[in-house]
Formats: sequence, structure tokens, C-alpha cells
Amino acid sequence: MSSDQIKLGVGAAELTVDAGNGCRISSLVIDGTEVLRQGDKYGCFPMVPWCGRVENGQFRDGGVKHQLPLNSPPHAIHGTGRDHAWHTARVSDTEAVFTYELAEPWPYTGRVTQIFELTPDALTVRMGVETYDNSFPAQVGWHPWFVREIDGSRVGLAFDAAWQEERGDDHLPTGRRIEPLPGPWDDCFGMPDGVDVTLTWPGRLELKVTSPGEWVVIYDEQAEAVCVEPQSGPPNGLNTLPRLVTPIEPLELATTWSWRRL
Repeated sequence: MSSDQIKLGVGAAELTVDAGNGCRISSLVIDGTEVLRQGDKYGCFPMVPWCGRVENGQFRDGGVKHQLPLNSPPHAIHGTGRDHAWHTARVSDTEAVFTYELAEPWPYTGRVTQIFELTPDALTVRMGVETYDNSFPAQVGWHPWFVREIDGSRVGLAFDAAWQEERGDDHLPTGRRIEPLPGPWDDCFGMPDGVDVTLTWPGRLELKVTSPGEWVVIYDEQAEAVCVEPQSGPPNGLNTLPRLVTPIEPLELATTWSWRRL
């Protein structure tokens, strides 16, 4: 294991964070079972300083228009934090803290912090964005790839959303809120009382994803994995629902994954 691979362990839970590869969770093993997809598009990466797609990679901050790289043409997607090495600030057996300095192509300076706390039956991750200078709009969130099957048991998803963001042909929310539709999904849902989604592999494991945030993207269009993505705002939110990071008010969000054997 390289020096960038930080491993935490408590009870039957083992967590590995790859600080050198975007501070991505590369592995979460529960009772000897890996619950995150491995190989291509693996683990769980942080989405920062934006989540999901930004329309044509452009957003305005007041009267200034910014252009982001089109890493998912014609849009920019999932932020830049996953593309950089993070600094390991502190590590114990059950907690690790990492930081990342915002830089080009993001047009503002600031610091992002992720804190991982592991217990025998839960993982809590906290992320915060602070500015050194000017205020700017930003978003934070997480993009986990949970395995579709455990020992032949196929995962089921259960959640109760207040609404679904209608998705246009360009994969961006149209601005209309609709009644939640049946899957498969690549869609954003609103949960004003907090994100609460349960993944169940019958007879094997139940894992609950919660967050005080009210936005979650569900993506289950791939055969090998399902994604439950808590985030601080909807896709294209830099344009449609900007949340400013200011010198006196950072942007902070947490998510907890809790589990039990069935």
C-alpha cells in the first residue's frame, strides 16, 4: 500500500482512502465483504466545488461569467477535487482528515477539508469549503459506486422523496418538480427532511445513506453498481441555486453510511 493509501479499521469494518487519487474512498470492507465497486469507476469520490453537470461548463458569479473545462461534453461534471492529490492532515485508527487547496481551473482560492470517522457499524464523512478571500458559489457531495450484488444477492433501493427534478434531454433539471417516477434513474430527488436512502442486499446486508442535506442523485443505469449521491444542491446548482461560500460562512455537509448484517 502506498503512502497515499490511508487505512482505518475498527471491529469488522475496514476503510481505505486514497489521498493521492482525489481523496477517494477506494474500499469499504464490512465483515470481509467489499461494498464498493472495484476496477473502473470505483469506490466513492468527493464532488467539489460543484456536483453533477454545469450547463455548457459555464456559471455566473454576479456579472462575471466563468468557463469550466468540458469534461463531459457539452457540460462540466462532478467538480475538480477528484482530479488532485489531497494533503493528509491527521490520521488515527478510526479517523482521518485531508485537505485540498482549490486551484485552476476553478477560478477562486480556498480550502476543502474532508473528515472520515469510522465506527464498527457506520462511516461518517464531513466536507467543508472555506474561502481565503472573495465569496464564491460552490457545492459539495459524494459519488459512491455501491456493488450491485453481494454473494449473488441483488441490491434493492428504498427511499421516499418529496419530489423529483424533471430531467431534460440534456440531462439537466428543467426547473420543474414532478412526482417521483420509477427507475431506472439518473435523477435528482428532493428530501427536505434530509437524505435517507436504504440499500438492501437480501439476506446479506442493509446499508443506509443519510445526510442533513436535502438533495440526492440516484444513478442505477449500470449493471455493476448503483450510486446514491448526497449533495448540497441540485445538478447545475451553480446557476440555478447558488450557495455562496463567504469568509464568515463556509459550506459544510456530512453524510453517514450505517449498516447491519441480515
